[in-house]
Amino acid sequence: MSPEWLTAVSSLLTLLVVAASVVAALIQLRHMRGGNQITALNEIRETFESEKFRTAILYVYRELPPLYADPAVRAELVAVPLPAKYEQARTVANFFENVGLFAKRGVLDRSFTADMWGDIILTAWLRLSPMITNRRIATKTPALWDNFEFIAVICKQFKEAHPEGAYPKGIDRMPQSELW
Repeated sequence: MSPEWLTAVSSLLTLLVVAASVVAALIQLRHMRGGNQITALNEIRETFESEKFRTAILYVYRELPPLYADPAVRAELVAVPLPAKYEQARTVANFFENVGLFAKRGVLDRSFTADMWGDIILTAWLRLSPMITNRRIATKTPALWDNFEFIAVICKQFKEAHPEGAYPKGIDRMPQSELW
């Protein structure tokens, strides 16, 4: 075999080894992304299950909205810094800010996030949006909690695309219990 042929064959083999390495690296990156998503999901689940977060979300759902009617409360809600008595509102907004960032950057799958927690995220956004909107204007920070807004929009779009829920089409449902 001539030296030119040996060079050509060795170049071809090198190309095959490099291509196989690239494929292996891509597979490994996919597995790492899956591992990152599992880690993020576990952290989110732990936060949802924590007493501190449950108390904070109930405050945002039930106690905060009626307070918006009071002009003194509205003034406090746009104050810098936000008074400590509204820390539960900040806790919920900051938590969903992080969830939104994870979804925006691809750490969490957007559709999965919306399917899993869409109603909670949307309800929290609706309860907090008066405070967020007014704080953005008062503090001249239009990007305040914008990742929270982003994930709320994703959840709203998901809900609009699945008005009857996201049960897979073509899969039989279990027999329904007798109505009471």
